[in-house]
Amino acid sequence: MLKHLRKKTIIILLTVFIVVSGIFGLPIIYSLSDHLSATTRVDANILIVEGWLPPYAIEMAYHEFMNKGYNQIITTGIGLISHEYYMVAMNGYLIFYPQRENLSDNNISVHKIEVDAFSELGGENASRFNIFIDDSLVGNFQAEKKKRKYSVSWKGNLTTIDSIMVQFINDGIGEYGDRNLYIKGITIDQKIKIPYQKNSEYDIGTLDGTRRITNNFASYAELARNRLISLGIDSSIIKAIESKRVKINKTLTSALAFRDWLKTTDLKVKGINIVSMGTHARRTWMTYNKILDKKYDIGVISLPDYNAHTPRSYKVLKTIRETIRIVYYWFILIPY
Repeated sequence: MLKHLRKKTIIILLTVFIVVSGIFGLPIIYSLSDHLSATTRVDANILIVEGWLPPYAIEMAYHEFMNKGYNQIITTGIGLISHEYYMVAMNGYLIFYPQRENLSDNNISVHKIEVDAFSELGGENASRFNIFIDDSLVGNFQAEKKKRKYSVSWKGNLTTIDSIMVQFINDGIGEYGDRNLYIKGITIDQKIKIPYQKNSEYDIGTLDGTRRITNNFASYAELARNRLISLGIDSSIIKAIESKRVKINKTLTSALAFRDWLKTTDLKVKGINIVSMGTHARRTWMTYNKILDKKYDIGVISLPDYNAHTPRSYKVLKTIRETIRIVYYWFILIPY
């Protein structure tokens, strides 16, 4: 009886603790989230765009550059690793061009063509895509959140194929989050592998080439630069500054690469605004301010993180994680 009463008391106390923590803790976390996500512009002639930003954010950065009178736009980001997936973030076509010299039928009458992909969201909010071989629709799929291959059968001579296209057809943003499709590459007959890097183009919207990005980039900096050029910015005023590939301290690594580049240029700096996203913005501003030794006026533009519209727990966890990272960065920035 006493043991049962003690157990019941512990459960009641834990319940009270959770409720009280929610009542007093959540307002603090939400206030902290607003602080970390605050936008503070300065009078600037240089706009830095973090290359990891999703395409909708890159498009917002484009409008910022066009409307605010900047002279130079800089994209930053670490080098890519070959096994990463390509984010198809807007309706359009990811077009693969198989190298014909690598194609061989080997007396196979029916070929198996696979697309390695996954969806950012699952269930009714999952990404959908079509597969075309040249101009022929050969498959329609709903992607899962789990990485896997989606296959179609095709009868014909491989050497006659000009292109294999994956069409993303249901892009959307809402309370459910940001619906994106991720693609790694194509495999033919389980032998011929065609990765997206250096073998594909992304035609945003309709298949007309007006907003086509060639995927020949080797870093997030180059990826962002390509996307900004596709939106209409003159390539001569966009500089991609690639930093070394690292698993941690990516923001610091990008800031150091920008500082080193700045030492080699005769660009006159009036001020710098940095385009970031969500709660990450404060850490970006703190890092660049420290690395550049407060020599310049530096502002930050925090774009909306549409994943924050997903369940409340996402915003709470994201804020807590980012707060921990800021404390960590405060220590690692001491030597600079």
